[in-house]
Amino acid sequence: MNGRDRVRWGVIGLGWFGEVHADNLAEMPDIDLVALSTRRPQRLAQIGERLGVQRRYTDYRELLADPEVDAVSVTTHIYDHRDIAIDALRAGKHVLLEKPMAPTAADCDRIIEAAQAAAGLFMVGHICRFDPRVTLAKQAIDEGRIGRIVSMHARRNLSRAIGRMVLDDISALMGDGIHDADLMLWFSGANVASVYGQEVHPGQNKYPDVGWSMARLDNGAVAVVESVWCLPESTPYTIDARLEVIGTEGALYINCGEAGLAIHDAAGVKMPDTLYWPRPFGRYFGVLQEELRYFADCIRSGQRPSRVPPEDSRAAVAWMEAATRSANTGEVVVMKNEK
Repeated sequence: MNGRDRVRWGVIGLGWFGEVHADNLAEMPDIDLVALSTRRPQRLAQIGERLGVQRRYTDYRELLADPEVDAVSVTTHIYDHRDIAIDALRAGKHVLLEKPMAPTAADCDRIIEAAQAAAGLFMVGHICRFDPRVTLAKQAIDEGRIGRIVSMHARRNLSRAIGRMVLDDISALMGDGIHDADLMLWFSGANVASVYGQEVHPGQNKYPDVGWSMARLDNGAVAVVESVWCLPESTPYTIDARLEVIGTEGALYINCGEAGLAIHDAAGVKMPDTLYWPRPFGRYFGVLQEELRYFADCIRSGQRPSRVPPEDSRAAVAWMEAATRSANTGEVVVMKNEK
């Protein structure tokens, strides 16, 4: 960083979440949003003008060649993750890669290999690991307050309006089930031993709207992931996300769906996001900024991110990949040591 305290950041990929990344970075102290990249010139000009970013590239390789960029967020389609992340690491940039890490465990291995050889730092954006409700649960588990984990169940369900927008790009299991797969492996410290999956495809998009997976972990626990992207459009939830962890000495329950605010108006009842990237009175705050701040602090200190090891991200991908394979074949998939 040439002795600088400020991190000069670029964003590659300006879909909906890429724009959220860019907006948050533009508002954060000690970070300068200096460059943007998307293949769509009109979109690039629109966001660049709004945020006052002059370095704009329709070819991400030109952004990676820019010496004024220290770090990049890669917020592209999952099938572009591997090549862009590897190119960014080889260009010497610090790389925050949005989850899922890649579509396959084999692709994850390629990225990890590049990260191990790179001068820059690397982290996958598993945002749920920065949610205070989740981190307090992890602390309680590590303190032994619920004993040995024997059962976990999570649901992460969305309106079909969101499903219609996203399901041509990624399945419900890989798109959102990946969050809970990651958390369950993080909580338990275990590896996946075997996986059974089922998917249902009631919609018209490319990928299934409904995915369930049951995993047996190598510590004997059972873990169930439910991801449904076809709730009625009238659902009050931004996302109905809940996680139950039962141990030999107790249990804990995380409710990220009912986030403390319900707004009743003429259109009905809605429960907006109050923690991840809310924007009251036009300024963002929340868990995404905590994740970005953590990675920026790692860059400034030169410390490799320990909060989300890339091997953990790979393990979650391997689980969801196996669940999809099981859903397609009807067979239980026996895993090698994937973590």
